[in-house]
Amino acid sequence: MPSRSEPAAAAAAIRDAIAVSRLPWIRPLVGAYANDFGSVAPLFAGNPADPAAWRETIGRVQRASRDRARLASLLAAQQDRRGAPDAARRNAARFADPATVAVVTGQQAGVFGGPLYTVLKAVTTIQLARLIEREHGVAAVPVFWVEAEDHDWEEVRTATVLDRDFTVASLTLHALEGAGERPVGSLKLDAGIDQMISALEQLLAPTEFTTEVLGTLRRRYADGAPLGTACAGWFDDLLGRHGLVVFESNDPAAKPVAADLFARELANPSRAAALVAESAAEMSRLGHAPQVEPAADAVCLFYVSDAGRQPIKRQGADYLIGETVRPASDLAAEASAHPERFSPNVLLRPLVQDRLFPTVCYVGGPSELAYQAELGPLYREMGVERPLLASRTSATLVDSAAGRFLDRHDVPYEAFQAQDELALNKLLESQLPPSVDRAIEAIGEYVGARADELKATVERIDPMLAGVIDTTFDRIRGTLDTMQTKIVQASKKKDDTLRRQFIRTRALLFPDGHPQERLLNVAFFVNRYGLTIGDRLLDALPPALDAGRAHYIVSL
Repeated sequence: MPSRSEPAAAAAAIRDAIAVSRLPWIRPLVGAYANDFGSVAPLFAGNPADPAAWRETIGRVQRASRDRARLASLLAAQQDRRGAPDAARRNAARFADPATVAVVTGQQAGVFGGPLYTVLKAVTTIQLARLIEREHGVAAVPVFWVEAEDHDWEEVRTATVLDRDFTVASLTLHALEGAGERPVGSLKLDAGIDQMISALEQLLAPTEFTTEVLGTLRRRYADGAPLGTACAGWFDDLLGRHGLVVFESNDPAAKPVAADLFARELANPSRAAALVAESAAEMSRLGHAPQVEPAADAVCLFYVSDAGRQPIKRQGADYLIGETVRPASDLAAEASAHPERFSPNVLLRPLVQDRLFPTVCYVGGPSELAYQAELGPLYREMGVERPLLASRTSATLVDSAAGRFLDRHDVPYEAFQAQDELALNKLLESQLPPSVDRAIEAIGEYVGARADELKATVERIDPMLAGVIDTTFDRIRGTLDTMQTKIVQASKKKDDTLRRQFIRTRALLFPDGHPQERLLNVAFFVNRYGLTIGDRLLDALPPALDAGRAHYIVSL
């Protein structure tokens, strides 16, 4: 198992480590995988905390037959087109050696790289590859799979940042030709992307890095560039110097490697869906909600043509693509001869990835971990070596101002998520002199005691008067509550600085109520920390195999 020794820089940069059990958006499966692997062991290939699991996985992946020369060649061709850094090129060339293994992560091709967690995935992958090399003495290459074949345009067209006033602002690229029909990676950017970058420039607070960052974005996200290539080049610029090999998944040259998987899926109608359904049932039995429960007649492939990326559907013993009915044997033969015309869905995509790359570990987020938990029988059926899994690091990046605020005030991290003023009011109340609360509480206790005495006396005179005393005391108690509220409101008006600091910190931690890493775009952070943000994260973040245990608050 890779070493867990933590760099000194990491300890200094991590302000807090928050147990994932405190965070409502983290799946229980993630916590179980990290802290109670035995409870979910039937769903996975092995326990990443067990050194024997690494040795076994590395050995069987190295022994599996694979076209190493093709892989090294197609990676080199992609890197040549993008002008990838030398460190990334050297790492890609290592795949020609049968002993080399891969640590893989991936994300959809998105505008300006997508949310922060995309970079966190890549950094975790680099860390883990280095640890495997050190502990096991094998060449381990970190790979970032740019998922360029999806056609969900709405998921990738928007970039969200905090503007100069720390207000959430979103920029959305207008629909490109073919958007929503063709794979997003193949969509060609047009002049609208430069307008979007100019709008981004107006939103971002100027820093010493702004000119270089915007220049790099304009070079990568340029008029005429495919969106997949633009995203891949951006990650070359951010992390290629650390040996990250970026792969564009829609490369036709890679499809022959997966031709047999496509043909088998079509030759055995709905077999894959049935196997995944079995895993989903096992997952439910173990107390975890399945990520996907495919329909009994689902097909794990799309057909790619000039009409776009179309789902393949069962129709009796045949297949239906759009309005065209195709015999099963005919379509399976086409998949063998022309695999470039086919694209895997979310269930088959990991198998295509691991047929192409000698993957010993996949680094994923909570949803990907849940997907992978359902794929064991499918890997066995298709004859693909199943990798171990590691959770990506989950983190919130804070600046010095937010860090000072968190240090001074005892507000739980997750309390910032609510967009009301409950946490702020509690904070302001805590700033009041203790004598104010004590005085109000003492008044309430005194009046309550006297009311009880009076009630006991008057009940002997006229029992009906007891209700009058209760009503009167309730009014007094309400008056005391109103007085306390007015004091708090006066405190809020007086301490505008504290209020502004709270709102600014909340905007950074939970913009619009969403975890920072899931909403704010990579470009926002690169503008703040520079194109070497990867260097800083590699030094600051905890060891890769500790990632699933906590959410980290990190100062850069």
